[in-house]
Amino acid sequence: MSENNLLEMNQGNNSLGKVEIAPEVIEVIAGIAASEVEGVAQMRGNFASGVVERLGKKNHGKGVKVELTENGIIIDVFCAMKFGVSIPNVAQKVQDNIRQALLNMTALDIDEVNIHVVGVLFDNPKQEQQIEQEM
Repeated sequence: MSENNLLEMNQGNNSLGKVEIAPEVIEVIAGIAASEVEGVAQMRGNFASGVVERLGKKNHGKGVKVELTENGIIIDVFCAMKFGVSIPNVAQKVQDNIRQALLNMTALDIDEVNIHVVGVLFDNPKQEQQIEQEM
């Protein structure tokens, strides 16, 4: 890995030059792959990504953090699940989908894909109010 946080691709005998991938590209690929999984309600980002989306720009890397370490690439995904889904099953599908998408598009093998479930979203607000009243 190079010093400016770019992933250098080993192309074998390619004498045309080198290929580097920025961590932001990995974030975007992982964010899209995670949001494609049925059961994921939304990706959670920080305050800045919420402001950017309100201004009309879609942030596909929202809720994804990429770490480039000595041991490899670690991806943390922060998402909210839909009410009623099996969280372990959906999380496993998210991990598989991200790993496969990155392998297909970048030929990178990811060491860890950590899923952080930060919320559960209800389809209609009445359902949420009923559950709060039952407690």
